[in-house]
Amino acid sequence: QVRPVESGGGLVQPGGSLTLSCVGIGFSVDRYNVAWFRQAPGKEPERISCISPDDHITSYTDSLKARFTISRDNAKNLAYLQMSNLEPEDTARYYCAAAINQCPKKLDGTQGTQVTVSS
Repeated sequence: QVRPVESGGGLVQPGGSLTLSCVGIGFSVDRYNVAWFRQAPGKEPERISCISPDDHITSYTDSLKARFTISRDNAKNLAYLQMSNLEPEDTARYYCAAAINQCPKKLDGTQGTQVTVSS
């Protein structure tokens, strides 16, 4: 069973940085397309970025490209979302999803990790 598990969220001040991790339980992240999403309270999920098995990166939200970076560590079976210069508007629950044939287009029932940006 493919089950990504997110971690690394927390409380951070505006302007701060945070790196989220997504570990592949039951699958190898280097063989799957792994995407990060976020969902703020009262809003629809937003797809942020995706990394393919051949390291092709797709960013879906232009406004986040300069601050959010997706990456992968195959040896650790982890995918990351590095976030910098965080803003209160980035407060949301962040999720990762994995699919073998294409970048995931929707959330897949994972628990997510909460990121709160506040002073």
